[in-house]
Amino acid sequence: MNGTHHQPLRFGAHVIHAFRKNKPAMISLVVLLLMMIIALLAPLLANERPWYMQYHGMNYYPAFTWKKTYYIGNEGGAAEKIQLDITDWKKLNTEKIIFAPIPYSPGKSDYANAGYICPGCEQHFTNAEGHKVAMPLRFRHWLGTGNRGDDLLAGLIHGSRVSLTIGFLSMGIATLIGILLGAFAGFFGDHSLTASRGKIGFTCLGIFFGWFYGFQLPATSFSENILLRLSVSTAIFLFIVFAFSLLGNLAGRIYGLHKKVKVPVDRLISRIIEIMVSLPLFMLMLAVAAVSKPSLTNMMVIIGLTNWTGIARLTRAEMLRIREQEFIQSAKALGFSQTRIMLRHALPNAIAPALISISFGIANAIIIESSLSFLGLGVPQTVTTWGSLLSAGHGNFSAWWLVVFPGLCIFITVTAYNLIGEGLRDALDPKMKS
Repeated sequence: MNGTHHQPLRFGAHVIHAFRKNKPAMISLVVLLLMMIIALLAPLLANERPWYMQYHGMNYYPAFTWKKTYYIGNEGGAAEKIQLDITDWKKLNTEKIIFAPIPYSPGKSDYANAGYICPGCEQHFTNAEGHKVAMPLRFRHWLGTGNRGDDLLAGLIHGSRVSLTIGFLSMGIATLIGILLGAFAGFFGDHSLTASRGKIGFTCLGIFFGWFYGFQLPATSFSENILLRLSVSTAIFLFIVFAFSLLGNLAGRIYGLHKKVKVPVDRLISRIIEIMVSLPLFMLMLAVAAVSKPSLTNMMVIIGLTNWTGIARLTRAEMLRIREQEFIQSAKALGFSQTRIMLRHALPNAIAPALISISFGIANAIIIESSLSFLGLGVPQTVTTWGSLLSAGHGNFSAWWLVVFPGLCIFITVTAYNLIGEGLRDALDPKMKS
């Protein structure tokens, strides 16, 4: 039957054409792609280790190695030890050497230019003889330094990796939760999903025991890595719920427990969404971040678990519309299971509005990460982020460059994501379709 074919996704040629006509959105997309390229190439663009050097007649590539130590044989036969993480490459007496465009690593101190040196101020360089001379052009700190002489431009380049990574992965977690819960709520509603009393009862028991054994017992805290703990706890929870669900199928054959009842999926999920929306989420994230160990993983999980409600609401609303379409009714008439119809036929056509929310959500995640890092509750202090650079500038108001340049990076990135989201929203507007 023709009615069983999927409706075409709302992302068609007309949507792409409408999006391309939106110049602010296209410019933002180009800017965002450039930032992604910079983030991917950050170790090559800003690195104190040289790309290539010729030392004692031998060729080395310090920026492209995982080694911690080089042992170089001299003419006399003795081996010279070069420790890569503490060597001052700029003073090494090499035959040839090629540095990265920004010959500094984030967080590394240049004590000759410590104490907040501005971009246009006089900068110094300590040569191999230990004398302070004018800074060579290729070693200049183009955007100034921090209190310990750390290069700001190197920090901005490497900080882009952290911000973009947290934005994408945290919203990946939020998207998975939001789309699944929104799809179940919108497609099944309060009257479409039925189950036996036995299965419902045992599944509820499974949820209780799964939560207790998966998330409450101290045994689940065997690791400080929150991602590993979360993965193990989730696996335990799902296994227990699945096992109790199977027992519920057997219990559903018992007289008195076999009667089918309707499961109010939409009502339950909607109440969970309302509870999450009513909570002061930023204060909740502050509390969780304050008691957990600072790490990138913790930050992504915290943001992801608290920012899925908007995606769930949009998916639910779209599923309420799609479940009444003819191709869904035709699939039901052919006897397909409701789960198959939801996942393979309805859901692919319902995610377009959620993708718009994801774009805005990534921008929001970057702001949250910057805010928590600014307060010292985000990532570890050894990790350089735009928020941590802003926090360093907060300690000295005269160091305007530590506030202006990280602030501009955050502003440009967030604005780009918002303009892309607005471009998608306008492109998907039915009034713009030909």
